Amino acid sequence: MPMQKKKFQSGEGARYVTRRAALNKLQLSLKDFRTLCIIKGIYPREPAHRRRAQRGKSGIHILYLKKDILFLLHEPMIWKLRDLQVHLNRLRRAKGMHQKDMIKRYANTIPRVAIDHVVKERYPTFIDALRDMDDALTLCCLFATFPKLKSIPPNLIALCRRLTVEFMHVCIAARALRKVFISIKGIYFQVELKGQAITWVIPHNYPHEPQKKQEVDFYTMATFADFYSTALGFVNFRLYHSLNLHYPPRLGSYNAERLEEEILEENETSDRVAALNLPLLKTAEDVEDPADAELDLDTFAMDGDESKAEEARKEYEKVRKLKKLFEGLKVFLNREVPREPLVFALRCFGAQVSWDETTFPEGATFSETDETITHQIVDRPDVEKQYISRYYIQPQWVFDCINARELFPVDKYFIGTSLPPHLSPFTVEYRTQRYVPPEEKALTDPSVIVNKDQELLDEISDNDIEDIEDDKKESEDETMEADDEDLDEYDGEMTEEQLAEIKRKKMKVESGTPEVINKGKLRREMHQMKLLKEKMIQKKYRNLYKSMKSGRMKREKEIKLLKYKRRIHERTSVENKRAEIRARRAQAATLM
Repeated sequence: MPMQKKKFQSGEGARYVTRRAALNKLQLSLKDFRTLCIIKGIYPREPAHRRRAQRGKSGIHILYLKKDILFLLHEPMIWKLRDLQVHLNRLRRAKGMHQKDMIKRYANTIPRVAIDHVVKERYPTFIDALRDMDDALTLCCLFATFPKLKSIPPNLIALCRRLTVEFMHVCIAARALRKVFISIKGIYFQVELKGQAITWVIPHNYPHEPQKKQEVDFYTMATFADFYSTALGFVNFRLYHSLNLHYPPRLGSYNAERLEEEILEENETSDRVAALNLPLLKTAEDVEDPADAELDLDTFAMDGDESKAEEARKEYEKVRKLKKLFEGLKVFLNREVPREPLVFALRCFGAQVSWDETTFPEGATFSETDETITHQIVDRPDVEKQYISRYYIQPQWVFDCINARELFPVDKYFIGTSLPPHLSPFTVEYRTQRYVPPEEKALTDPSVIVNKDQELLDEISDNDIEDIEDDKKESEDETMEADDEDLDEYDGEMTEEQLAEIKRKKMKVESGTPEVINKGKLRREMHQMKLLKEKMIQKKYRNLYKSMKSGRMKREKEIKLLKYKRRIHERTSVENKRAEIRARRAQAATLM
């Protein structure tokens, strides 16, 4: 007789384990287990049937896949974590016994947990690493702005700052920047490297206020930052060598005699590298700048439609023009504007940038008194001394030009003027059904005019068109019947006068009646047709259709709300302008 299976030995009961069972299996503390799961990329799972996965137990437990826990058993980093815990216990005991020699010895020999093999394991190819750089860059840019904190090692903050500066140098050398957007959270940047779009956020440069109660788990964030900084270091190394740049970055031009001396020297020019305003040292002498390389697209014989190839060719031409957007411009930054984002954005498109030496001592190439400056970026109501040979504009002009891929007129961005709305370039990618502001409509082709009657006719189905054609046939039949009735009035032979009279009746002009379309009736019929189509949906797809329908209705409500806010904004702006005009007239009347 075959053995009978016991309960929960197969299925979801055997596929999941609780966190407590995982800790007992791995013999780790909760702190080390979290660290290991973050670095290895293992997260809790949500089962389809929680009661079965928890083996009949009630409540909500944190569940992991059993195969993930068994996979962690063979990780060599577990032994490093255990050795680290033993070492810290010895250091703690030496501090309690006040053994100064042992404290110094243990403090200098703390074992380091290497995670290089984990990075290679999680990202088998370089493209896989680039796809996951969004979160890595965002977290490293956040850590780069932190002050000294007890819960974060100071060398980790310095490492994140160095890696983000190196990555921005890569983007400047390749001229890879594509989109920029200023939000409340920070400044969004999107670059394109190796065909992959990378988007990250640089937070605004605000001082961090010390909190009495720590509401953020900085240890968990530091674990993520440790892994992401290692991955970003690998990516920077590969990108620098693909662009024929020396890594770690060095400043200056190629000189074969001094190259070995510069490599042996320590990196004393970290501030000058962080200025983002000086070219980097190349690994070879006669290497063409990748940003200036004029490459032609390969043409392949295509059997099908060539519209996609034509679109790719047009996009390539637009990107090639975009890379030279600010070439020939000489820009000076005032003290009050954010220096690093503007220098990064301007230099990615070929502009020459400088600033006041009091804001950042290194990297300034020319002073404010230079007569060849074409634009000066100011973020204050007025400037005391102004030069006629340059434009004084606000910082938004730079970002709007990048998103539109063309140089905007500067008259709307002069100091003291109200700026136009700053449109987000990321809305088109994620949602087709969205609110389009009037300013974005003005940027599109004005020759495209939408006819409302044509839209209404497009919504009519084929059945409705057939009904309209049937009505026309019926009207023609009625006219034919009326003609037959006129002929039946005259029995026998007809004279020429009678035939002429019948022709005159047919030739008379009658007032036509316009065709009236009952929009309400048409809307009801369309709604009924839609309900009939919904009833034909299969049962297994019905919940999916309901979720899609609720999402569509939610977006429609958001669009209506934004349109309502826009009307209120326009109304208040008109009232404010009228109030200003009345105040000026009253002031002029009092002076007279």
